Amino acid sequence: MPFGNTHNKLKMNYSAEQEYPDLSQHNNHMAKYYALKNMTDDEQQQLIDDHFLFDKPVSPLLLASGMGRDWPDGRGIWHNDGKTFLVWVNEEDHLRVISMQKGGNMKEVFHRFCTGLTKIETLFKDKGHEFMWNEHLGYVLTCPSNLGTGLRAGVHVKLPNMSKHEKFSEVLKRLRLQKRGTGGVDTAAVGGVFDISNADRLGFSEVELVQMVVDGVKTLVEMEKRLEGGQSFNDLMPDQK
Repeated sequence: MPFGNTHNKLKMNYSAEQEYPDLSQHNNHMAKYYALKNMTDDEQQQLIDDHFLFDKPVSPLLLASGMGRDWPDGRGIWHNDGKTFLVWVNEEDHLRVISMQKGGNMKEVFHRFCTGLTKIETLFKDKGHEFMWNEHLGYVLTCPSNLGTGLRAGVHVKLPNMSKHEKFSEVLKRLRLQKRGTGGVDTAAVGGVFDISNADRLGFSEVELVQMVVDGVKTLVEMEKRLEGGQSFNDLMPDQK
């Protein structure tokens, strides 16, 4: 849900309980809402370092579009006790739903994401609202690059050898994947650890995009092992998807 200029006006019409409903009863996906303005600097930084919380926008483009208006009022985070299901409130979009965990069980992560998203949408519909969507653009979000499914499935994977190879970018392009540092957009990889995710949001279903990441990361790991053993991976080069 994209960030709008009507947040403060609408905010005056709802109590905290109405604005941030208790979701803990809905399959225990959400435990509690934490308002950004009530956190200490140390609490905020720890959540940011653990990849659970967003940071204050500093980009001139984001600031010019009103992203930092009235910061930190109206911003916060919901998360369950295990911090495997989170909802960012009024960061870049009105809501950003996140399912995450350590390990390689993407099926479990995606199932939790779908179930939680359905629960949230049910709450909206009970109040007469729904996610912004149309047949041509799909889900409408703040950043045009997220139009369509709005889904980014990312995996943190260590590729110290593959990342230095001249064909790394070409392999990612053929797999329809993109790379970035684990600190988020425009961050560099540290220690050869990258956040690998789907490059597309449009043109594929959510299931297809997740499967693309699963298959692509598997290929990258196989290539990394080849390079680690001093072998060529040319026979593993994928066709353009």
